[in-house]
Order: sequence, then C-alpha cells, then structure tokens
Amino acid sequence: MMNLLLIFAAGPLVVIACMAALNALTIPRLERHSPRSFLRVSLLVPARDESAHISTCVRRLLAQDYPDFELLVLDDASTDGTAELARAAGSGDERLQVLDGLPLPAGWLGKSWACQQLAERARGDLLIFTDADVSWSPGALRAVVGGTQALHADVISVWPTQISSTWSERLVVPLIMLAVLGYLPELLVRLTTWSPFAAANGQCLAFSRNAYEKIGGHAAVRQQVVEDVALARLARQRGLRQVSALGGELLSCRMYQGWTEVRRGFAKNILAGHGGRPALLLISAVFHWWIFIGPWVWMVTGWLFPGLLGWPVVPLLLIFLGVGARALTAATARQRLGDAALLPASVGLMTVITAQAFAWHFGSGPQWKGRNLSTHRIREEDL
Repeated sequence: MMNLLLIFAAGPLVVIACMAALNALTIPRLERHSPRSFLRVSLLVPARDESAHISTCVRRLLAQDYPDFELLVLDDASTDGTAELARAAGSGDERLQVLDGLPLPAGWLGKSWACQQLAERARGDLLIFTDADVSWSPGALRAVVGGTQALHADVISVWPTQISSTWSERLVVPLIMLAVLGYLPELLVRLTTWSPFAAANGQCLAFSRNAYEKIGGHAAVRQQVVEDVALARLARQRGLRQVSALGGELLSCRMYQGWTEVRRGFAKNILAGHGGRPALLLISAVFHWWIFIGPWVWMVTGWLFPGLLGWPVVPLLLIFLGVGARALTAATARQRLGDAALLPASVGLMTVITAQAFAWHFGSGPQWKGRNLSTHRIREEDL
C-alpha cells in the first residue's frame, strides 16, 4: 500500500520539476538598459516602523540615475521615528516627499490604505510601489521602466533576490520561489490574462496610471491580506497585461530576520494564499508531506528493513525530483543550492507555520506590526 501511495507521488513531482525547468528558461529577468522613453515615475514607499531600513531605502532610491521621478514615503503611524529618518536621509532633496498617513479607516487593512494614500498624491505616469526593506542597486529604476516597456506590461511585478541569513530564513524563504517557479506556468502568466494564473510580489509592483485606475486602485483590495496577488488578479480580469520578472542583481530584499519574523510573516499570508479556506490549507500541508517527506521515510525504512519494502530505488528517484526542483529554483533565483538537500526540514518548518495560521484563524486573528489583520473582523466593523 505504501509503495502504491508513494509511486503516485511521482506524478506531481515530475510536473513540479518540469515546470521549474521550463520557467527557469522562460521567466524574464531585469536587464541593465535604458527605457525607450522616460515616463514620469512615482516611487511609492509605505512605511510603518521601518527605522532599520528607511534611511538606506531613501538614499538608494534618490541615487537612481533615472531623469524624471519623485519619491513619496508615507509614514503609517510609526512609533520609531521612521518619518524623521526618511527626511534626514533625503537631505532636502526636492524629489522626496514624506507624508503623514491618515488614521486607518474601518474596512481597510493597513498596507492597502497606505498605498492608496500614496497613489492619490502621486503625479507620475508609472506608479511603482516598493517596500522599505528592498535594496535598489544603481540602474535598477531604469531597468524596471525598461522592462515594463519591453514586456508591454500594464502591471509588472519584480521578484527581488531574497537574502537569507539565519537557518530559518534559509529553509523557508526560498520556498516562495519554489512555489512561483514550480507551480505556475510562467508562459501562461505572461502571455494570457487568465486570472487563475495571477502572481505578484508587493515588494516591487508597478502600474501604469491608467491600469491602476482601471483596477480601482488599492481601494478595490482594501480587505485583502495578500493585496498584491489580488491586484494582479483584478488586472487580468480587466483584460490588462500583467507579468512578472526576476530582479537578479538589481533588486534584493531580506524580508524577514530570524525565526519569529519568518513564522509570523508567513503565517499571516499562508491562509489567505489558500483562499482563506482552512480545509484547503490542511490538504496542502498533507500533500507536501506526502511528496517531499514521504520518499525519505520510505528510503530510510527500506534501508533498515530491506525485506519489508525492497531496495529503495523508487524513493531515491522521488527524492532526486523534489530536491532537484528545489535546487533549480534556487539557482534561478540566485539562492543557495546546498540548502535544497534540507527540503524535509523546510516542510517541517512550514508545518509549524501552518499551525500558527490555524491558531490565529480560530483565535485572535493574524497579527502584524501591532495590527490585527483578520478580514472577518474588518467586515464585522463595517456592518
């Protein structure tokens, strides 16, 4: 019976590995070249308690050699001096505006409200939302604008190279790219407007002004925890061209620092990423144990009890497919290859994260930066 169940794991693993290989060849990368035309650009940074990052963020963005842009930073009720640090980093540069955010209205989540306020003050033809912890290398802004034009995109999402230092970061954060490159057919993401193939990353998300207004702005996703994917899905439903690209050496980000941030950061999004359905998240967790941990259990059992399951050739092949797909996505996204061999440990940590998501869902709701992100509580407030 166990043999039969694990043989059935071969199908999903083959699909994931083949998808990762195809996507590694086809997904666009940002390139260092000048745009065909220099649109007026608004760089928009929502910032809540970002004292650790905001000074570097402002300096790097103001150092971009693009000829026509403004930088708007919105201080979202920070308590750590974020606004003062941003102004000091700007050194009086006229391209910088530091805005004081308005109080969070009922029915809104914090980031969407901050982004909506930024968009209302922006004057650019291209609106680029970026997080304060994203590192923009010289030439990155030209590359984003040029990539938008070269890909004929109404909406473009750039995936920064994810920097991971601690073991929890190294084991969990790269799974984002495993999901993106191993589960989504990039060519369909880029060449169709089908909403099921929407993929986006709010760390760097750019809209033409017309596209943003046609979608309805962040007001259209004001209750969505994963607002970036929701915006991408709306763009496709409106017939707009939405694409993704890898940031490579031009954009990078250390999104979480240490296990506590990793656990809480992923837990606040994972249930929303499964449509808000706990049953679907549970099925997903069991599925990943089955395909990524099951073959290891089978192999060890076969070595210890060779007469019970026979020589473990099949589980070795399944392990090769899983680890190979993880390593391929790591290579494509400029991450550590060796960490792919620890895929079972990564799945184990994701199980803990899933448990945190369930605890929040059936308890007080997800918490992030001092706010409750529970969408059902937001809806109750609106009644």
